[in-house]
Amino acid sequence: MSISHAPPSSVETDISGISVDSAPLDLVPLVPSSSRRTRVPRWLRRTAGPLLLLALWQLASATGALPADVLASPGRIAQVGRDLVADGSLPSAMGTSLQRVAAGLLLGAVVGTGLALLSGLFRIGEDLVDAPVQMLRTVPFVGLIPLFIIWFGIGEAPKIAIITLGVTFPLYLNVYAGIRGVDAQLIEAGESLGLSRRGLVRHVVLPGALPGAMTGLRYSLGIAWLALVFAEQVNADSGIGFLMVQARDFLRTDVIVVCLVVYAFLGLLADFVIRSLERLLLQWRPTFTGR
Repeated sequence: MSISHAPPSSVETDISGISVDSAPLDLVPLVPSSSRRTRVPRWLRRTAGPLLLLALWQLASATGALPADVLASPGRIAQVGRDLVADGSLPSAMGTSLQRVAAGLLLGAVVGTGLALLSGLFRIGEDLVDAPVQMLRTVPFVGLIPLFIIWFGIGEAPKIAIITLGVTFPLYLNVYAGIRGVDAQLIEAGESLGLSRRGLVRHVVLPGALPGAMTGLRYSLGIAWLALVFAEQVNADSGIGFLMVQARDFLRTDVIVVCLVVYAFLGLLADFVIRSLERLLLQWRPTFTGR
């Protein structure tokens, strides 16, 4: 007696008598709902807000809701900016202001970082330095402008001194906090590996304080531009602030807005440079970048 075998089928019957398809199923990868959305380029998202603001500004100026003597239209400001660039007054003012910020930032960084290292690395340094610095930083640096004029005259020295003072304290606070925020277990690990005091400072303390120092540098840059605005409006004969003072005397709101835009652009450019430097120096520290 021969037994015939049925050809294999993709349909099988389980014990309950229900036919089940045994063919392999195609697995569909699960994709988060946030990834299924149409992604908008980040540069477009970041520029959408300013462009919308400009559009509303232009609309208010065109309809007369925003009079020209109160605030000039974006088109008028763009034309005035081109004229100032063409006659060379704006590039010359930008060069002078950049020199003042660079000099004040350099001096403030040296003083602030030096005091922070002295106060953060040595207890006797903290006892001698920290209390006077904490007292001085509560004094508004703008209020010291008359004293600086009496001490240094009306030349470049008081302007650079104002910027230096504004930069020193934020950098001091952040570098000092970064040094004192280094994990004590890292110090003990370095000592167990035989590192000297100088080696601990170089290989453990300073790298650990670097994130705080970069944050302080970014904050100090913002204070530097703020101090420059005050410094250039006191007995100045050049710079962006000098253009603003002249425009104020002649009620030229378009020139004033051009100068403010230049201040904002230079501040944004400086912040971009510091952020790029931060990404370069802090590659060893993985951080959350947002989603």
